[in-house]
Amino acid sequence: MTTTYRVEVYWLRGTDGRAVEVLDQIARLGIDATPQLQISDLTFLRGDLGPEDVDRIARELLVDPVVEGFRAHQIASTPLNPSDEGMTPSGDASVIEVGFHPGVTDPVAAHVLRRARMLGTADLEAVTTGKRYQLAPYLADTNLHRIAREVLCNEVIQSYTLGHMAPAFVPDAAPSDAVDSIPIRDLDDGALARLSVARVLFLSLPEMQAIQKAFRAMDRDPTDVELEILAQTWSEHCLHKTFKAEIAYRCEGGMDRVGTSSAAAETIPGLIGTYLRAATERLARPWVRSAFVDNAGIVDFDDTYEISFKVETHNHPSALEPFGGANTGTGGVIRDVIGVSARPIAATDVLCFAPLDMAEADVPGGTLHPRRIARGVVAGIEDYGNKMGIPTVSGAILYDPGYVANPLVYCGCVGIAPKGTHRTDPQPGDCIVALGGRTGRDGLHGATFSSAELTHETGATVGSVVQIGDPITEKAVLDAIMQARDEGLYTAITDCGAGGFSSAVGEIGKDVGVDVDLRDVPLKYPGLRPWEIWLSEAQERMVLAVPEAALPRLGAICATYDVEWTVIGRFTGDRRLRVRYGDTIVADLAMDLVHEGWPRLTLRAEWQPADLPAPATPPDEDLAATLLRMLAHPDVASKEAVIRRYDHEVQGATVVKPLVGVVDDGPSDAAVLKPQMATGQHGIALGCGINPHYGAVDPYAMAWAVIDEALRNVVCVGADPDRVALLDNFCWGNPALPDRLGSLVRATQGCHDAALAYGTPFISGKDSLNNEFVDAAGQKRTIPPTLLISSLGLVPDVARTATMDLKHPGNRLYAIGETRDELGGSLYGRLQGTLGGHPPAPLPGAPRTLRALHRAISSGVVQAVHDLSEGGLALAVAEMAIGGRLGAALDLSTLPRSPEVTTAASALFSESSTRFLVEVAHGDAVPFEAALADVPCACVGRVTDDAMLTISGFAGEGLVALGVETLARTWQSGDIL
Repeated sequence: MTTTYRVEVYWLRGTDGRAVEVLDQIARLGIDATPQLQISDLTFLRGDLGPEDVDRIARELLVDPVVEGFRAHQIASTPLNPSDEGMTPSGDASVIEVGFHPGVTDPVAAHVLRRARMLGTADLEAVTTGKRYQLAPYLADTNLHRIAREVLCNEVIQSYTLGHMAPAFVPDAAPSDAVDSIPIRDLDDGALARLSVARVLFLSLPEMQAIQKAFRAMDRDPTDVELEILAQTWSEHCLHKTFKAEIAYRCEGGMDRVGTSSAAAETIPGLIGTYLRAATERLARPWVRSAFVDNAGIVDFDDTYEISFKVETHNHPSALEPFGGANTGTGGVIRDVIGVSARPIAATDVLCFAPLDMAEADVPGGTLHPRRIARGVVAGIEDYGNKMGIPTVSGAILYDPGYVANPLVYCGCVGIAPKGTHRTDPQPGDCIVALGGRTGRDGLHGATFSSAELTHETGATVGSVVQIGDPITEKAVLDAIMQARDEGLYTAITDCGAGGFSSAVGEIGKDVGVDVDLRDVPLKYPGLRPWEIWLSEAQERMVLAVPEAALPRLGAICATYDVEWTVIGRFTGDRRLRVRYGDTIVADLAMDLVHEGWPRLTLRAEWQPADLPAPATPPDEDLAATLLRMLAHPDVASKEAVIRRYDHEVQGATVVKPLVGVVDDGPSDAAVLKPQMATGQHGIALGCGINPHYGAVDPYAMAWAVIDEALRNVVCVGADPDRVALLDNFCWGNPALPDRLGSLVRATQGCHDAALAYGTPFISGKDSLNNEFVDAAGQKRTIPPTLLISSLGLVPDVARTATMDLKHPGNRLYAIGETRDELGGSLYGRLQGTLGGHPPAPLPGAPRTLRALHRAISSGVVQAVHDLSEGGLALAVAEMAIGGRLGAALDLSTLPRSPEVTTAASALFSESSTRFLVEVAHGDAVPFEAALADVPCACVGRVTDDAMLTISGFAGEGLVALGVETLARTWQSGDIL
């Protein structure tokens, strides 16, 4: 007989950190502090079970007997009445219970079900989980509802009750082979446009017309599966239509392009081909093994191994469900690296949020508060990376009100593989193998949704785009695939990400042809229609092309790692995409239509500089106070609270860590890793450059500046500037608006010109467009145009790296690079409420400076080095002092500077590119100066033992005198979560 049991696991002793965090969030709501909170984990078990079965499952799988206890009882399968005796707390306490909606992926429940069956409990049919929050003393229902909605429950994926919740099992359903024919051939333009919106296709009218024309030629209407295939393949996320569009571009003013003739008006045949890929092809670096053609870019590491790198965005999902969005963003980019047959060895994350103290009245309706988004995003990244055993070693966190409804979540992953082991040549007759997690209704329309602007209405309409990750399953998938790779068992591989099987199978079989039977796909629960199976973005799935003779060995490997795998079809050789459900053909399309049939966009773009006031530099300014304000600014303040949540030591390869210094709390410029499987002294450095505030002044200058910063980061820790590869990630507004697209064109032109100037090829990229929203005042707004440049540098010798913390009193401090009056978009200007002025200008001679510094670091004469970026010289020396807990004395009279730098503020806070502050031992001064002889370089001070930062002006006047402990306390006081 089928029964349902409720198991409640509660904390016995010690401090429950979860309760501390929840109480802090409740206090921030302004509700009177709750002195007591007990959190319990709920597990509901359904099946032909007896009390002894439940007791064994609880003791073996659910409870840590050292700190936890449990209680269990049988319940009815119908919803519980909260007023039943024993079901609600007494009058001195309140209870909120939270659980997933039926069908939302519940990884804990899935693992309990599988492990319980391994224990021999074969009659367990279903499991679901939840959380119980008991608060004391009693709170009014209005406060409980507010706590539930704003702290405990995200109603996109969860529901809550005051009192006991009913178990949210997926309703029983019969297998479904229902396929609809969509009448499209006779629709007028208005009906085509309405159909695109109604079915969440987000295709333009010309695209809908192209589909209509194609099916008129076939003399039939498309099935729902076929229409979904075309919408997914032609989505902005998968096709990058804007970057391939023909653009009529007009530029009026702004900085002249470097090394290229500038035109006021021009026609651009495509941003990728004209600028990004073009730069890589023109540079033709022999160590670039793969760029822009696979799941990740690949470069040589040494004679034996190659390194892959990919950075993705997961913005819209993270806005709707921060934990799940960031969690699956991390899992997805890890699968991208697995999809080029590499073992992941490091993760990166760059996050952009609205200010965490933003007033509730300024948060648009239907939007989560920035603090809740930030907490969820960080927790999601932590959960996936830590459970996978992949160190998160590099990143950044920025804040701007423009991200209030559109947080940016850039997730990156680096992998290593033996050369020649990644295969990309599926053959007719090879089997199509789905490997890993099961398929559910997760993430439906995720690919097409990324082409839409995120609003309260669209979020509610396509709430199914949200996914939940399962890193434990992905770890097993990784181990199985690495062994299959080493044994040469597959001829091609890709991850099952946006668009699900439609994207993965469609892309891997583009040049071959496929025949798939959806009836063979393992499902999380019955009842999915064919289009849902084909488009599902359920996580932890990979698709492989496997010769039939290799199937038994692949099956044995999967059994070893407890990974589910299934043959779902074959590669055919006829270049058709054929999808069946048993005997029913649900899609039959030519690959040419799917991948080449989209109508190329023609867009218009315009750019002209904004009229922004320049920051003032008053002669009587308290520069010490300004420096302290900078140190406390959320963009600058210590990120240790986040970094410590990520395991950056796992795998034992992190040579230079995210935090450095005498107490390991100084901000490292970049991370250095020495992969454990590689011999020799080679390492890799990971850095990034990002500053959207420059983009408000001139996106072209922004692109140069952030590329320069990404290079400075890795050169500071020992990377060879002639062996650096770049990744570009553009997060922008609506490209259909000429001003948005104009700034995007300016940025891509800057990427092209800077890449050529520095000799740094792009190996991968990604864009996330349509990041627009309606603010609390009802005004249409776009995010700040945000370009992230990630850098991957080769470190010739990990024994010759450098860090930013000051090392020894008496050592000299050298400034490298020329300081110019460049405060446009600077932190100094933002503190004054303006972005105007001159942004950092391109420096054609910058590569010479980078090479000279690299020679000095490689020769061992550099004790410490830090690049000058946000906050300029003053902030850089303060951070170096914090890292080393040593003092420093600077003298601006010897600073290399241009003639227009006439004020101390511009000398201290300018953010000119290609500048460094370097510590050199007194005895190494001569060889250091010789190495830097051809670039701007001068001794500007020394390291002191008095734990004071002092700065004197051009005429020797005192400007700053601050204790290092004051600097450290201020820097650590920033509220970043």
